[in-house]
Amino acid sequence: MTDCQGDGEGAKSPMDLYEQLNAQGDKVRSLKTAKADKGEVDAAVKLLLQLKVDYKELTGQDYKAGCPPSEDVVVPDNGPVEDGEDTVDPWTVATTNAKGVDYDKLIVRFGSSKIDKEVVDRIEKVLGQKPHRFLRRGIFFSHRDMHQVLEAYEKQKSFYLYTGRGPSSEAMHVGHLIPFIFTKWLQDVFDIPLVIQMTDDEKYLWKDLTLEECHRFAVENARDIIACGFDVNKTFIFSDLDYMGSSPEFYRNVVKIQKHVTFNQVKGIFGFSDSDCIGKISFPAIQAAPSFSNSFPQIFGGRKDIQCLIPCAIDQDPYFRMTRDVAPRIGYPKPALLHSTFFPALQGAQTKMSASDPNSSIFLTDTPKQIKNKVNKHAFSGGKDTVEEHRKYGGNPDVDVSFMYLTFFLEDDEQLEKIRQDYTSGALLTGELKKILIETLQPIIAEHQERRKQVTDEMVKQFMTPRPLNFKI
Repeated sequence: MTDCQGDGEGAKSPMDLYEQLNAQGDKVRSLKTAKADKGEVDAAVKLLLQLKVDYKELTGQDYKAGCPPSEDVVVPDNGPVEDGEDTVDPWTVATTNAKGVDYDKLIVRFGSSKIDKEVVDRIEKVLGQKPHRFLRRGIFFSHRDMHQVLEAYEKQKSFYLYTGRGPSSEAMHVGHLIPFIFTKWLQDVFDIPLVIQMTDDEKYLWKDLTLEECHRFAVENARDIIACGFDVNKTFIFSDLDYMGSSPEFYRNVVKIQKHVTFNQVKGIFGFSDSDCIGKISFPAIQAAPSFSNSFPQIFGGRKDIQCLIPCAIDQDPYFRMTRDVAPRIGYPKPALLHSTFFPALQGAQTKMSASDPNSSIFLTDTPKQIKNKVNKHAFSGGKDTVEEHRKYGGNPDVDVSFMYLTFFLEDDEQLEKIRQDYTSGALLTGELKKILIETLQPIIAEHQERRKQVTDEMVKQFMTPRPLNFKI
């Protein structure tokens, strides 16, 4: 089944999907019994499998013939978590595995699709240029409806980008740059507009911060985002605390979303309890609203049919599974998504980096000396205890944080592979690997700091003022 694309047709109910699955299953059996043409059978089976995926995405349950869905279906949560499995949601990322989260299992739990070689090759074919290193190396590893976006683009149908930042502190760390580095590449190669949501309202609701602090952090973080090199003529950065009150269209979409999601559903998706403030319970609708083009009439002129592509870390997916469930019911296209892996803490891949722990992160404000000290003292090593053992047995790049960081920031694929081989064989020592990382990170951070110095108050105001953007729909 293909996604509704904002043509006003309502979404199928769980019972409608269940009945369609029954009929499609009968059709597949009939075709096989009649020994129909292989192509016809394969097409029918493919549709059956897609319907099963859609059914699970809608109900959170596997389809079983003879077991219709219950009347009060809850939008699926973050998938079943068994003992010892990774915990991944918008507020908690935890794993006991030194290699980090098992992303293949996460794809199954969340019901997304893997960005495999076929997807990367297709992006390269559509763009006519080499894909970003984040795609080549599986850093952006999962998607929803990326094929649909590419098909539309090939037919000269435009789309727009939406990403965001939760401004919980004044300083950002290098992990925060990942979605913005990739989003800038997407903006450049597709030549499309971008909206960036600063969820200062969310941080006020979740953190022990004042409204004024959250808003100030949003503006300061916007400076770092602008320093990534976004095109001011194609980029709108907005604070929720500012934009919600000045855009009736945005707020109307928030209310539409709120009407179509029950308290039972948000408890299932986000784990809210009876003691959570009502602001938290209503917030997911605010993060969902930028997924719909008519939330930005100054950019899209009131059109509601322009599809949105959201590059984000996989922990944000629960928000957008909810959004994709609601979209057809309010006459809008479902947003497509590209999911990234997590940037590991210096101490190891078991958790995300934390802005509250200075030694877990390389901050964008760090000096070259601080970068060197943090990497040398705190970066988890996959090497052996002694030089002799390391030369003999080699190191493990899969758990070595310095190597992990290089997969994010070293552009040259051949150089990265040589480092992997040398470290694995023992030819490259841990100290030498850390030195390569330090020499890679220091200029990147220094150049970012220099660009940030050039970001004036007037530039920030320009990026954050609602206005038309320069692009062709």
